[in-house]
Amino acid sequence: MPSIMADWGLRGLFSPLLPDPSTWHSRPEPAIALLGSLALLFIWYCYRVGTGQVAPATHPQGVPTEEGCPRRTLRGDAINQRLYRSLRDYAKRYSWSGMNRLHKGIRDQAHYQLGERMAIQKPSAFYLPDLPSAPYFPRESQRHDVEILELSFPAILREFEGIARDFEPGAPMPRGWMVNANPGWHSYYLYRQGECIAQNCRSCPWTYRALSALRTFINANCFGNACFNVLQPGTMLPGTYGPTNTRVRCHLGLKVPSGCELVVGGEPQCWSEGYCLLVDDSFLHTTAHNGSPSDGPQVIFIADLWHPNVAGPERQALDYIFAP
Repeated sequence: MPSIMADWGLRGLFSPLLPDPSTWHSRPEPAIALLGSLALLFIWYCYRVGTGQVAPATHPQGVPTEEGCPRRTLRGDAINQRLYRSLRDYAKRYSWSGMNRLHKGIRDQAHYQLGERMAIQKPSAFYLPDLPSAPYFPRESQRHDVEILELSFPAILREFEGIARDFEPGAPMPRGWMVNANPGWHSYYLYRQGECIAQNCRSCPWTYRALSALRTFINANCFGNACFNVLQPGTMLPGTYGPTNTRVRCHLGLKVPSGCELVVGGEPQCWSEGYCLLVDDSFLHTTAHNGSPSDGPQVIFIADLWHPNVAGPERQALDYIFAP
């Protein structure tokens, strides 16, 4: 009985596909061709299943293991490949523990940066997923460093006065100063992209001392800067995105004439002299000094701090991956 049922089942399955068995002996070619096609289809199916993407093995706590570390998910983009190689080298030297978000961010950069599409937040270099984000951060999120900078306000302002210059059009650029994309915008860096500008730091010892006292200042990767930022009256900086959402940019107002405005993520804010404003500049942001020439320039001291939700191991790995 089982053999009869099995025979009936096979007949029922293949009878729409196979010719009448009574004709097989006299005309075997159609049956052979059909069976060959089915065999090729089966081989193709096995190949697709065998080469399918398999999720990486994980530690019981969800950390990618060395054997299952996610090599497979990189896109063809050369930058992402370089970032992944750096992450892999860091993990081999130290540990994969705590690297889940970094791996996810490197794997999916094209998705997070959204290509050429406009978006309210689109860091130009690296996006770390699953970080709380907002155009502005409360002072309490970086209370220690905010208090250090605000207590140092008189000394920082005094040292700025010592290096301040009049930026006349066509005149040689004063030593230590840089002109940016807009001729009405100048910067004096103590740290630039993670590198200390020793001569400028020696010119501003108290400011350098304040930076050294900060707990979350980014001073070891290319996302970290500290500088005096000068905007001349009538200057407007068009909308742009910062390089990463892993930092919070701290603005200490030194000189803030009327008519100065910052818009981040569509939300306008104004600076106050002697106080810090915490900004996530991976959001689309614009800056303008709409005052008159008699108002004088706007002067802000900028220091890049770690986003408070970037964990210690992630900070160390980012320093390694994005070393200056």
